[in-house]
Amino acid sequence: MDQLVSMAGAFLLVFLAEFGDKSQLVCMTLATRYRALPVLLGAVVAFAVLNLLAVLVGAVAATWLPRSLVLTVVALLFLWFGIQSFRAEEEDEDDSVSISVKSVFVSALLMLFFAELGDKTQLAVMGLASTEPALPVWLGSTLALVSTSALGILAGRALMRYVSISWLHRASGVMFVMFALYAGTEAVLLVV
Repeated sequence: MDQLVSMAGAFLLVFLAEFGDKSQLVCMTLATRYRALPVLLGAVVAFAVLNLLAVLVGAVAATWLPRSLVLTVVALLFLWFGIQSFRAEEEDEDDSVSISVKSVFVSALLMLFFAELGDKTQLAVMGLASTEPALPVWLGSTLALVSTSALGILAGRALMRYVSISWLHRASGVMFVMFALYAGTEAVLLVV
């Protein structure tokens, strides 16, 4: 029973913290351009690995990489995806079939992994894992992140029914560039 309570507590904490956060928005944006399944699978693997790291290492994991380095990688990834979004030509709604499932999966995995590395929810999972059983914390937090990602993907796919794909490409490009600027500014502030 204690393990179920730990899992439910981790789920609730992480779900509420991530709802509307950047990882959910990244999934939503990727789902407007690519097939949903590889985006979701990339998110699942990224979050499972991130939460495993958080649970195994606990509070010490935050010191593995300098925060400024993580933010710089995030900024570069977001900037690259933003530029790719702006460069996308007007395509029909089935353009996702021409994109490799493997490249979408790897892109989603790397983008979400580096965006969430050292994020508030990962730190929360580390804290929970230092006081609660590791497996329920890992399961609850991973299920919460997968749930918010799936909701973001569903919202992104629904947008395609009502909005032109070229407009969505431009909007996602702006969103990615804004995330890149934000992460880059945080990285510079940490170094200065």
